[in-house]
Amino acid sequence: MSTRRLEGLGVVITRPREPAEALAAALAREGARPIVFPALAIEDLSPSARLDEVLAGLPRTSLAIFVSAHAVEKGIAAARARAPWPAGTRVAAVGEATAEALRNSGFSRVISPRERHDSDALLALPELQRVAGEEIIVFRGEGGREGLKETLVARGARVEYAQCYRRVRPVSDPTPLLEAWSRGEVHAVSVLSGETLENFVTMVGEAGARGIAATTLVVPHEAIAMHRDARRFARVLIAAHGSEGLAETLSQLRVTT
Repeated sequence: MSTRRLEGLGVVITRPREPAEALAAALAREGARPIVFPALAIEDLSPSARLDEVLAGLPRTSLAIFVSAHAVEKGIAAARARAPWPAGTRVAAVGEATAEALRNSGFSRVISPRERHDSDALLALPELQRVAGEEIIVFRGEGGREGLKETLVARGARVEYAQCYRRVRPVSDPTPLLEAWSRGEVHAVSVLSGETLENFVTMVGEAGARGIAATTLVVPHEAIAMHRDARRFARVLIAAHGSEGLAETLSQLRVTT
């Protein structure tokens, strides 16, 4: 008898293609049957004078905040293409995956919360409490929520955005996923953001409504669990960060279904 904790569990992975494939491989080693269905894609932005201007200010910036691993990949590359990273500019990360991406990029000291992995947890750290008069750059994708900047500005910081990529909804054929649902092969859907959740619901359309209503949604934090589209699912579970946290939550699902 197999002892793999996710044996036979069908899991839809909605991350962008490359990280989705890596996660699928990790879950498959635990016996899961991953279905890679990216509901978010990352695109480069064209070079801009505005980004050049913001990055030129890095040497006088006390803190650079990265909101995602994609922001690390695109932002660090853009900055280092122009000049070496300034020794006096500290780095901070929203979430452990982002912090790990920074460490993998050569930063040994990363400001990041150890418990919760969202912007509120980062803002609660002592290093971000007294920032009056400091210049801060937030590396992120085009658009996005404004709460991080608004809080830092309210604390007296001067904040600029370095927007270095664009999030888009992929064009994908949902037919294979819908067919897997009809065969009872989908037990959970893993989603990392509210935007990805909205995209996923739109992409599967009305044809996927019945499948969604019988499926568990797994998300990394409460804000996504409270999203209006999360209510379409049979139930919502919150997983700890990383592939191990997701696998542990999915293993509990397997035991209880």
